[in-house]
Amino acid sequence: MPGFNNHILEANLNPRDWEFYVLALFGLTGLIQLIYYWLVFSRLAFYRSKPREGATEPVSVVICAKDEYHNLKKNLPYFLEQDYPDYEVVVVDDASDDDTAELLEDFAREYPRLKPVTIRQNLNFFRGKKFPLALGIKSAKHELILLSDADCRPAGTGWIGQMAASFSPEKEIVLGYGKYEHRRGFLDKLVRFETVMTALQYLSFALSRIPYMGVGRNLAYKKTLFFRAGGFISHYKISSGDDDLFINRVAGRRNTTVSLNPEAFTVSRAKTRFSDWWRQKKRHLTSSGFYKTKHKILLGAFSFSQFLFYLSFAFLLSINYNIVLALPLFA
Repeated sequence: MPGFNNHILEANLNPRDWEFYVLALFGLTGLIQLIYYWLVFSRLAFYRSKPREGATEPVSVVICAKDEYHNLKKNLPYFLEQDYPDYEVVVVDDASDDDTAELLEDFAREYPRLKPVTIRQNLNFFRGKKFPLALGIKSAKHELILLSDADCRPAGTGWIGQMAASFSPEKEIVLGYGKYEHRRGFLDKLVRFETVMTALQYLSFALSRIPYMGVGRNLAYKKTLFFRAGGFISHYKISSGDDDLFINRVAGRRNTTVSLNPEAFTVSRAKTRFSDWWRQKKRHLTSSGFYKTKHKILLGAFSFSQFLFYLSFAFLLSINYNIVLALPLFA
């Protein structure tokens, strides 16, 4: 019987059959996927945060807000009540039409750390939030700049401390993780899964000394780096990219690190409508087209091989071709 089974296997592996080439494609793309997981993503999977001495260097938190009254009312106290000795919170009110300005005035009376910056009218020579963000960074009085969004909140009171402790004379960029609240529904699961997969890639590549992006919900860099690089001037005509395109341009093998302590996370609420989430995704996909060529190749190879891997496996299952080989590789 063993000889009979081998004879069947050999017959099913005839290189002249086109099904054989689908099996070969499945094996090749599976190998490429394994290389990414073994050599790149394993760095994040087995990463252990090194104990760092408590940071004391002053920090400026910069948040841009346009018609974010309700989000600021809910989330701003989390930023203003951090357990850190010396910091300020710069909130740029980008010509809001709601009561954001009045809310910031009320908060400023209660929290001396708050520094509101108001843009009275729309200025269109920058698109998106690049102009207000650049204005907020310019208005910040400290060297360490920590960025987040009005719809986010720090996961704990040690957020600033954990992110700031990751800086060093050599490390000018700190990449953090911005997670979403766990809620019910398929869209929520889809958004959180996509967020984890994105983080798996940009954090793993950074740990592999190939940093290519960061997320504006949780990102830090030095003010001198921002101005040395000319801010957002190289891509100011693109509405998105204030986070990933800037980092893609200035991040290098030695000047970038990550902060993965759970205290260093930020938390936000995912979109509740698919159209809103897809619009957000399209902005990111648009900016990714302007990444450096080597990053587009590395990311494209992973995504394309993943697509072909699942497609070829589904085809092999549908025709029941050498499942004895396909199933172990898939597993």
